[in-house]
Amino acid sequence: MLVLIQLFALLLLVVLGFYVFVADPRRRANQTFAAFIAFLALWTTKDLIFWNFELNDNFAASWAATSFIISLLMQCALVVFAWVFPENSRTPRRKAVILFSPSIFLIPAVFLGLLWTNVGVRGGEFFIELTAIAYAFVTYVYVLYAYGTWILFKKYLRLRGTQSGQQIAALLIATAVTAILKTLANIALPYVGVYELLPYSAIFQLPGVVIFAFAISNFRLFSLQTALDQFRLFPITYKTAISIASVAIVSFVIFQIPIVWWAFHDGMNFEAWRRYLVLSVVSALVPNLLLLLLVVRSISRPLQRITLAAVEVTNGNYGTEVDLRKSNDEIGLLADSFNEMSRKMALDIEQLQTLNEQLARAERLAAMGTLAAGVAHEVNNPLASISSLVQMMKSSANPDDRQKLDIISEQIQRITRVTKDLTDFSRIRPAARSKIEINSVVESAIRLASFDTGFHQLELKREYADDLPEFTADADQLQQVFLNLFLNARDAMPEGGSLDVKTFRNQNEISVSIKDSGPGIEESVRKQLFDPFFTTKPAGKGTGLGLAVCYGIITAHDGRIDVESNNGSGTNFTVTLPANA
Repeated sequence: MLVLIQLFALLLLVVLGFYVFVADPRRRANQTFAAFIAFLALWTTKDLIFWNFELNDNFAASWAATSFIISLLMQCALVVFAWVFPENSRTPRRKAVILFSPSIFLIPAVFLGLLWTNVGVRGGEFFIELTAIAYAFVTYVYVLYAYGTWILFKKYLRLRGTQSGQQIAALLIATAVTAILKTLANIALPYVGVYELLPYSAIFQLPGVVIFAFAISNFRLFSLQTALDQFRLFPITYKTAISIASVAIVSFVIFQIPIVWWAFHDGMNFEAWRRYLVLSVVSALVPNLLLLLLVVRSISRPLQRITLAAVEVTNGNYGTEVDLRKSNDEIGLLADSFNEMSRKMALDIEQLQTLNEQLARAERLAAMGTLAAGVAHEVNNPLASISSLVQMMKSSANPDDRQKLDIISEQIQRITRVTKDLTDFSRIRPAARSKIEINSVVESAIRLASFDTGFHQLELKREYADDLPEFTADADQLQQVFLNLFLNARDAMPEGGSLDVKTFRNQNEISVSIKDSGPGIEESVRKQLFDPFFTTKPAGKGTGLGLAVCYGIITAHDGRIDVESNNGSGTNFTVTLPANA
């Protein structure tokens, strides 16, 4: 019964220490608590060995020495914990050196056996006769305990009424309970010759340890919320620990028990030990290979894939994603975060490239606007004089000369149209903005385009949304944009075709789609559509300023023009404007 209790205590200590430490490994309070648990686990292990095997004087001396040293180390851990909790502050090194300096003399005294005059087993019962140094040792241990408790109590007075104050209050209760039970089992009763509770001394520390772990974890130790949190994010450390423990237990049951039975069923002799050692070494390879496989599968392989994906991204393959099986540990979270980062990086770079293209186009528009204003001014003045002279000459010219003057007048009108386009392109005038309905503006542009005979050859389809709100814009400028797009569609379909006009709303934006069934636009051409003086029309049919002017008007309204086209399957211009303008 005793061995089962001690094994249970050891298992509980390991679980608590591991659980609290892994919850926040970088926190000093968790580190110190894990160290305290390690010392207490050593205490339980030495009790497990001493009280469950054949007792003798050598065992008794070793047990006593180990008990003195571990009790000192546990109180040192308590003091360090009191220094760092809950602020996660650093350990005061100078103060620690001064406070722990007596250990330099007391620990060697333990190893030299100076703490007792006689220790051993008499009549199957443990006994010990202590020296004055032993009482000094115990006094020093209690001084450390009292000092650590006093530090916690002062912090409690300062933080009373807060979450940290409640945690420290629980810690003070835990230290008090542990001190009372341990003093009773290890000092008070043995002092009067009662040693029956010594084998159970490790059990008496469990209540205090549980309260400690409960307080450090913000009173959420093994709570439902904590369990749900761990289910959502199950650390790889937990998985590795569970895997190792499972493999160890299974291999012990499957291999070690049969090997021990087969090796020693005829007695413990040299041949039996030889068989046991050889088979144990061989059987150890199987679980070790299994553990290696688990580590490679759960850690090494996913990290390798993430590394390769990161290298791809650094080589410019933005948007590269890691193909991993979904897992709720740090590697799974890292893979998901990496994929999201890679996708956003690819999207951001694409948006940045689009923005750079728009900025470059805007710079070209600004430069061409300045140039256009100068050219139009310098050309229009002499052109007006030439036109006046031509009109005067026509009144007195013969028919042949009048025909030539008519040709000159037509060319003057052509130059006038070009300079007017230049003037319109460069003119900066304040937009006459007012509340408008986009459907009405589009319909007005269609009515103007219908005066063109070529536009009548198109099969026009209208699809207007009814839920479009009014917004502030310059109706004349937008009408100019849509009229230009309609006439461009006419030019793209000289033999006729279909023209679909559609208005719709997308969240806080209003869009107008103008889709034709013409030959489409090549990719190389599409990138230059909005550049000034770029045109695909024959000489004399266009100046290449229409779409540039449209682009300037729409961007001035904080909107955008998007073009979708596949060579041979038509072109779709989409004008998007903010609905809350």
